Amino acid sequence: MTTLSAVKQGRAGPTGDDPTPAGPGWAKPLHRLRHHRQELILLLVLVAMTFLFAQLNPRFLSTAAAANIMQDFSPVLLTAVGQTFVIISGGIDLSVGSVLGLAGVICALTARAANQAGLPTGAGIGLAVMAGIVTGLLVGLVNGLLVSRVKLAPFIATLATMGAAYGTTLVVTNGVQIAGGPRAVILIGSKTYLGVFTAPVLVVLGVTAIAWLFLAKTRFGRYTYAIGSNRFAARVAGIGVKQHLVKVYLLSGVLAGLAGILVYFRLGSGSPSSGQGGELQAIAAAVIGGVSLAGGQGRLGGTILGAFIITAVISGLILIGVAPAWQQIVTGALIAVAVAVQAIGNPKRSVDL
Repeated sequence: MTTLSAVKQGRAGPTGDDPTPAGPGWAKPLHRLRHHRQELILLLVLVAMTFLFAQLNPRFLSTAAAANIMQDFSPVLLTAVGQTFVIISGGIDLSVGSVLGLAGVICALTARAANQAGLPTGAGIGLAVMAGIVTGLLVGLVNGLLVSRVKLAPFIATLATMGAAYGTTLVVTNGVQIAGGPRAVILIGSKTYLGVFTAPVLVVLGVTAIAWLFLAKTRFGRYTYAIGSNRFAARVAGIGVKQHLVKVYLLSGVLAGLAGILVYFRLGSGSPSSGQGGELQAIAAAVIGGVSLAGGQGRLGGTILGAFIITAVISGLILIGVAPAWQQIVTGALIAVAVAVQAIGNPKRSVDL
């Protein structure tokens, strides 16, 4: 648990007070290895899983399959990154899937309106992207205010906005896809580099790198860990807990909005069903990656691997002909196993959402 002295000295982090022990030089690499054992285990799981699916269907290792996995991986990773910040702060965001869908639809509607109005392609796409990001920002702001000011439990607050966002999506689309945007959208979303990476994938990797720096190397990240580990100690240490929580939920909303935009660029249309189940995948990626649902613990490196495992499992199941309904079952089972492992490894930390 993060102590008051750790917060004041800027040492609040993924494992709280966990200084490298004094001793011979060879002890330090062993400590670092033990510190990152979660990521090492996930890498081994990923390698074993890749081998298994490749044996069941050799196409799993093809360039086309890799490109498809990367495109599916991008929105899962973005929403999981935002979810990681929220869970580490001691909360949870159930609205990210619905925000993804709503932002994608708003982006599509704006792009179509700009295209019909005869605006230049670049201007229309720029307005559409801004509209999608603002959509995520607004929902994130509502979440943050409900949690920090109204003092609703994060589960209840984000459950409410999840329903509201999905309902809004159905209202503005009448339940049908929104097409009619500029053709450049598809070109941007489908052009590949090195046969695997599209422009949206590269954007996601860049955003994730920035988020990692914020969480691991800045005061914002230290405050997030401190609040999730011990909110009272964080408040006594002078951290503006309410203001920081609003920022955390804003970040989650913006990243979910950006994920919706990237899905729109991939499909070339806004689908009201986009993002359904996205909150489950985001939570699964974070928890599988070692982020504690009790708050105060976790690293983005684990979340990245968790998102990749979730995406690869779903893609592998599709390639071997497993019915789509089983994908949700498998995702739920992975969450249950990951949480059970956390509980066994640290039984004193309770989960209170």
